[in-house]
Amino acid sequence: MTIIEWVAAALGLVNVVLVARRSLWNYPFGIAMVALYFFVFFEAKLYSDALLQIFFLVINAYGWWNWVHSEKIADGGIAVARLATPARLAWIAGTALASLAWGMGMARFTDAAAPFADAMIAGMSVAAQILQSQRKVESWVLWVVVDALATGLFWSRGLIATSILYAIFFFIALWGLIAWRRTMDRAPA
Repeated sequence: MTIIEWVAAALGLVNVVLVARRSLWNYPFGIAMVALYFFVFFEAKLYSDALLQIFFLVINAYGWWNWVHSEKIADGGIAVARLATPARLAWIAGTALASLAWGMGMARFTDAAAPFADAMIAGMSVAAQILQSQRKVESWVLWVVVDALATGLFWSRGLIATSILYAIFFFIALWGLIAWRRTMDRAPA
């Protein structure tokens, strides 16, 4: 699986850089990446992450459609926004509860290697991807946390290329957060 993992990692790197730049062209790379990562994670017995790739395939299609139909700003990128406080709190609570429930299920019904850590990463990734598809700045905060946690988990499972990729993703997520916030601050009210 190492060649597939390295190809998926390379596609992922291009994908995330393009997302941070608010480029619509991130989606073809993202779709190819998640298709390959399904097999990588399944082989590593990270079932939550494997199933997550199916979700990512669907949400990437939605995100692509949503970004095509969204407002563009003067620099040619996609317009971004922030969640209202009640929505932000609801996303936090919902993500935490769903992650805990999923982790309990994985621990009880599968031979998952790290059921709770894997479920937490998967749950936050779902929330982050949905929010990113909706062009919300908070998606980047979640990606920063996901990338930090995933780097260690993937390294522990011997997925070295993926662990390195997520370490790089961590810094790109910080860059994306700063860039999207600056874009919002420059946008007319």
